[in-house]
Amino acid sequence: MAKRTYRKLATTSLAVAAVSAVAPVVSAAEFNGYPDVPTDHSHYDGIKELTIQGVVQGYPDGKFYPFKDLSREHAAIFFTKALNLSIPSDVDSVLSKFSDVDKDSLYAGHIAAVTKAGIFNGSGGAFHPDSKLTREQMATVLVLALDLEAYNPTTNVDIKLDNVSASHKKNVQILANLGLTNQLEDFRPNEAISRGAFSTFLYKAQQVVDQHYKLSIMHTNDTHAHLDNVAKVATAVKEVRAEKPDSLLLSAGDVFSGTLYFNEYQGQADLAFMNLLGYDAMTFGNHEFDLGSSAEGHKGLADFVNGAEFPFVSSNVDFSADTNMAPLSPDTLTSAPEDGKIYNAIIKEVNGEKIGMIGLTTEETADLSSPEDVKFEPYLQAARDAVASLEAEGVNKIVAITHIGYDDNPQVDNDQELAKVDGIDVIVGGHSHTELSEPVFVPGSTNDEPTVIVQAYQYHNALGTLDVTFDEEGLLTGYAGELIEIDEQKEDPEAAELLKQYSTKIEELMNKESGGVAAEALPNPRLGDGDAVSVRNSETALGNLIADGMLAKAKTFNPNVVLAVQNGGGIRTSIDKGPITLGEILTVLPFGNTLATIDLTGAELKQALEHSVSEAPNESGGFLHTSGMKFTYDSSKPAGERVQSVMVMQGDSYVELDPAANYTIATNAFTAKGGDGYDVFAKAYEEGRVTDLGVADWENLRDHVANLGTVDPAIEGRITDIAAK
Repeated sequence: MAKRTYRKLATTSLAVAAVSAVAPVVSAAEFNGYPDVPTDHSHYDGIKELTIQGVVQGYPDGKFYPFKDLSREHAAIFFTKALNLSIPSDVDSVLSKFSDVDKDSLYAGHIAAVTKAGIFNGSGGAFHPDSKLTREQMATVLVLALDLEAYNPTTNVDIKLDNVSASHKKNVQILANLGLTNQLEDFRPNEAISRGAFSTFLYKAQQVVDQHYKLSIMHTNDTHAHLDNVAKVATAVKEVRAEKPDSLLLSAGDVFSGTLYFNEYQGQADLAFMNLLGYDAMTFGNHEFDLGSSAEGHKGLADFVNGAEFPFVSSNVDFSADTNMAPLSPDTLTSAPEDGKIYNAIIKEVNGEKIGMIGLTTEETADLSSPEDVKFEPYLQAARDAVASLEAEGVNKIVAITHIGYDDNPQVDNDQELAKVDGIDVIVGGHSHTELSEPVFVPGSTNDEPTVIVQAYQYHNALGTLDVTFDEEGLLTGYAGELIEIDEQKEDPEAAELLKQYSTKIEELMNKESGGVAAEALPNPRLGDGDAVSVRNSETALGNLIADGMLAKAKTFNPNVVLAVQNGGGIRTSIDKGPITLGEILTVLPFGNTLATIDLTGAELKQALEHSVSEAPNESGGFLHTSGMKFTYDSSKPAGERVQSVMVMQGDSYVELDPAANYTIATNAFTAKGGDGYDVFAKAYEEGRVTDLGVADWENLRDHVANLGTVDPAIEGRITDIAAK
């Protein structure tokens, strides 16, 4: 295996002496050793190698003093040289957090370097430069410095951690897992680390890094034209790339649809930022096919693909019958992908190794969107075929970029089922809008080939990062990842300036009239407003309006939908009397929750209604507004025993709910997946009884008020608390 480069470790850096001057890098032949470190010394190999690298040096008397305790300031120097860190230009600013570091001292620049790199943080506003570095502290800074968590094996070694501080347990465990320590009965965490032992730990850690290949990935999914925070996304991407320049940036689809940015620019605004950020590849989500039924068909999608400064990978989508898309789809495996083209599989060389990428889109797209002449093939067989073609080209590291959902209906498609396909190492997923705060590890069922699954929630709220390591045979040996919170980032000036080219028009559109006119103001009361009525404990006219629009839209997808429910916590403000603007609609329903249907029994529906009124008359964000159903409850009774009667609209009249009958209901995807504590819905979701229809709630309301023209909903007695009478 070729020598790897990695973020921090540098084997050819200059070194600082233990106390003073810069030491020259020496060759192995020039290394004369130290009189107090014989060749049979337990730390000889580490001390020799780090001396050759120029990281460590002996004292003026020629000795190394391997058993001398290592201070934190000396550790800062060693790490700065071993990791080839630059001394920051703003040393004074970095060190301002520490009250005990002399900015003019020999060590100041090195302390600033390791602090800025996130290796050392100090405690209580101090760095404690003269203090000894303890063994447990050494474990943590070593893991941070060399990103050892990414190399951490998937099973833990048995080590006693009872006497290790809570903040260091994880990192001591990682050292044990990697075989860097044999002190499994007692790591001696509070003892100072010696110069010799530190040299051995660092040398062994270098060997771990050199023996494994590390692939770094950034990923997004289900961004749905949410561009208001894209300048902050740019900052996060640039910061990751500064640290890991070889990182791939991948999109798992559903860039299209969801905000006015898409309505106005049909993906071109999103594309401008994807090109700016330098995406490496994308697969298609179901919403990329939303324009198929328009007069121009998939021309908007073709323009999006054609303008991309990156390739697309799609292993189970057949574009051959679509006149707009077919010319862009060679439908082949390639190691030289062209920007703006669609391939069955892609081989990309990253840091000296071939990385294979395949793409999969949910077969439900035919029901959820408007693909027209575009066809979708069974995803599992398509994945097996694409993997086989990559393996035939000698690729043994394969990433599947998918839009099939993390835990969607297993009878259709989902990532957990896909993980059972041999040869797939990483799944970068989308479609289910799942917030996987850390990677999900799936042990291999055959041939011991595990898989890691990631997904980065939705709407540019997070940037996913993943580091995975492989041995020489391409077997995944370790992984680490997280979601970077975008709201916490600063705006990138370049991206912020680019956004202005699009946002000005969107601000104008916010004042555009929807076509609906409110005959009277539609309040959104809360208990703090001085009234006992709240959108979170009572029926409201606005809640009825939203639920009615939800039911009307759901019936266009599935005529068997009989009722709809909308959580009160999702209704955020009121609508004024007069023309209803798009801005008002987006403020009432700001979350962009998509429409979903659930198959339930009557008994399960009643259970959901019990949860809806369980806090009444107190407020609950889960209080459900209804359409196609009315019910009574008694808030004086114990929670779980409150619902007295439930009537469901069938035809032109209400009939009593049948506990044994099956009902298809509509709600938003947040509620359908168990949001607001709806365990009964969560169970249905886990069992594959939820279908996400993909239409944003604000779009439902926009279309509904436009169809009504005059908007005049009323409180009709759909929800009645008999205890309040």
